[in-house]
Amino acid sequence: MIHRYPSCKTGVMSHRLDIDALQALCAIADHGGVTRAAARLSLSQSAVSHKIKRLEEHIGRPLLARRPGGPVFTGDGETLLAYARRILSLHDEAVASLATSPLTGRIRLGMTEDVISGGLSTILGRFARLHPDVAVHTHVGQSLTLEAELESGEIDLAVMQRFKHAPHPADIVLFEDALHWVKSADLRLDETRPVPFLAFDGRCFYRKWAMDMVAPRGAGFVTVLECASVAGMVSGIQAGLGVALLNARHVTAGMEVIDHLFDPPPAIAYVVRIGRRSRSEATRALAGEIARENGRQHGGRTADDGRRV
Repeated sequence: MIHRYPSCKTGVMSHRLDIDALQALCAIADHGGVTRAAARLSLSQSAVSHKIKRLEEHIGRPLLARRPGGPVFTGDGETLLAYARRILSLHDEAVASLATSPLTGRIRLGMTEDVISGGLSTILGRFARLHPDVAVHTHVGQSLTLEAELESGEIDLAVMQRFKHAPHPADIVLFEDALHWVKSADLRLDETRPVPFLAFDGRCFYRKWAMDMVAPRGAGFVTVLECASVAGMVSGIQAGLGVALLNARHVTAGMEVIDHLFDPPPAIAYVVRIGRRSRSEATRALAGEIARENGRQHGGRTADDGRRV
C-alpha cells in the first residue's frame, strides 16, 4: 500500500506536534516496534499505528520504514525521534516542576566510575532543576563498597554493577552487558608463569570471581595493577601489562578477546538499588528517573515505578 503525504508548500509545518504521537514514536524506538510499544502504552496496536500515520500526514514525511527485516525508521523518522526525545524531556520537566507537592530532603547517592561517565550526570542535573529543594550528595566507589554502604545506611541509593546470575530483589535492572577476558594483541602469555591480572581495586568483584572460580592454565594469577578508573584499566590493557575482565562496552579495537583461554565470565547487570533503610519519596523519585532515562537510551522496558518489566 502506497501512502501519499501532503507537501508543505512553505517548508514549515502548519500543525503542531502532538505530544501523545511523539510519545508513541519514542516507545516504538525504545521497545522495538509498534506491537511492543502498544503494550507499553496500554493501547491497541491500531491506535499506535493511527497516531504515527496522523503524525506522518501532518508533517508530510514517512517516519516508519515498514520494510520487514530493515530499519524501523526512515531518515526523517530518526531526525524527528531525536527532537521528540528532547521535547518529551522538557514536557516532563515542566509537568514535574508544577507538582502540587514539591519534593524535599537529602539523598546520598553512590555510583561506580563508569556510570558517572555514561550520562548519569545529565540526569542528576535535570533532577536538580526539577526538585531544587532536594540536595543530592554523590560519591564514586566500587560496587562491593557501595553494597556495604547501602547495608550500613551510609548511602540511600546506588547505581552499580552486579553479576546477572546473582540478582537482588531490590534491584532495578537498567541494562546488561557481556564480560570478556581481554589483553593486548602484543602480550604473549607464558603458561609456566602466573598470568598477570589487572583489577579495578582491592574490592574488585571481577577479580574475586576470577580468583575463586577460574582455573587458569599454568601457575595461576598474580595481580599486577589495581586501578579504579576505566580509562586507567584500558590504558594498562593496551600497554600489555596483563589480562583483565572488561565489560564489552569498554573493549577497544586494540584489544584481543581471549575468552577461549579461561572459564567464560558471567554477564553483568547495571542496576539501581535503594537502601533498605531509605524510605524517602525523593529517593524513590530519583531511582525512577534514572531507570526511565536508561530505558530510553538502551531500549529497556521499565514500569512506572522504574522497575524492569
